[in-house]
Amino acid sequence: MRAQDVRLDDAVIDELRQRAKDLEAYSTLWAGGPAIDSSGSAALSSLVERLANMYPYGDAKYIGQLLKPPHPVAWVAQAITALINPNNHAMDGGPATAVLEKEVVAKLAAMFGYEEHLGHLTSSGTIANLEALWVARELHPGKVILSGTNAHYTHERMCRLLGTPHETITEDDWGRLSMADLRIRLARGGVGTIVVTLGTTGLGALDQVHEAADLAAEFGARLHIDAAYGGFHTLLATGPEPLVDSAPFLAIRRADSIVVDPHKHGLQPYGCGSVLFADPSVGKLYSHSSPYTYFTSSDLHLGEISLECSRAGASAAAFWTTVEALGLSREGMGSIIADGRRAALQIADIVRAADGAELVVEPELDIVCVFPRRPTTGQISAATEDAFAAMAQDGWHLAMYRVDSKWLARNHPWVVVDSDYTTVLRSCAMKPEHLQLAQEFGRRLIASMEQQPSRTS
Repeated sequence: MRAQDVRLDDAVIDELRQRAKDLEAYSTLWAGGPAIDSSGSAALSSLVERLANMYPYGDAKYIGQLLKPPHPVAWVAQAITALINPNNHAMDGGPATAVLEKEVVAKLAAMFGYEEHLGHLTSSGTIANLEALWVARELHPGKVILSGTNAHYTHERMCRLLGTPHETITEDDWGRLSMADLRIRLARGGVGTIVVTLGTTGLGALDQVHEAADLAAEFGARLHIDAAYGGFHTLLATGPEPLVDSAPFLAIRRADSIVVDPHKHGLQPYGCGSVLFADPSVGKLYSHSSPYTYFTSSDLHLGEISLECSRAGASAAAFWTTVEALGLSREGMGSIIADGRRAALQIADIVRAADGAELVVEPELDIVCVFPRRPTTGQISAATEDAFAAMAQDGWHLAMYRVDSKWLARNHPWVVVDSDYTTVLRSCAMKPEHLQLAQEFGRRLIASMEQQPSRTS
């Protein structure tokens, strides 16, 4: 199903139109301020019609990309604060929301085990990673920044932007950064920073942070963790029954910098990323002056430790309120994340027991990648596309993911490689509702892949 063929259910559009009309009365706090007139109402009505061409991201049968609705508390907190429209660049632009940001970032740092920190929210994980790589470049000018072939493409792109050397390390059979190849490269020298990924956006794979931390210490390199997707799963890594591999998460505190996106598992609206540094002294790298922003308070202005200038204070208010309401704990926010992880485990069990389907790798978070059991990579790709279309016809919205065919065959040696890349199905069980639908989804998924004869062993 192509994006341009998608349309939200008419009942949803009618509800959206009514809510837009209801919100008109709350468009300003200020008496005598600009009101929404008839032309504004007409424009809003037109907007709703344009928004009809959208996937139902909030529906439990949407299980494709990394998209989910924010928590209701987050949405209301952001909407309320947006009526004031504070700017968290300087204290006079958002006195209340700047304090809220500092408080909630401190809780994030504590969740990761940082005893001290410097950090702030950002407009995205991309910008957060840019800041971390910029600090890495400033501290180790001219030295190489390493990331894996499994890492998000932004790392290589940001290194080009920063004009700093970048090299790529291969991934292992599980889709993780290869520690063996990392050691070989570090032994050659000239490396300033290692980037590891805690929750790749393709497979949800967990780089072995604890092993990378040992190598970074041995070879004198900085360690940066891109935990934009998987960072909040830290809440599931401890206790009597951890739901994820604990070792990588318990080693997070050893990193020099961390990025995590509250607009993913932090239940926030877009865009809300964050970056944390273990050494507060890196703040000196941001030093700059502004003749009109930093004079109203002797406290640290967030703009003094950020590459971004204007940032929405409403994002800080929303995240702070969500953490205040739910708690940054296993029993609070972690319980919502845990349902998605359990759903992924149930889906994986169903696939594992089926004759006509295979797991690409064992899921380490809430992303499950599967493919139809066919003899060749070309046939797998074709059957994947058929299965994707069949699921869409049944109202299930998945995603397709392209993997290197030779890499796929390393874990599945019976596969004959006859194409450079293989298309597989990818599902992201990010919503707690996915736990209730995991069995139904798994059975339908298998049926979609077994529509053609499966390979005989």
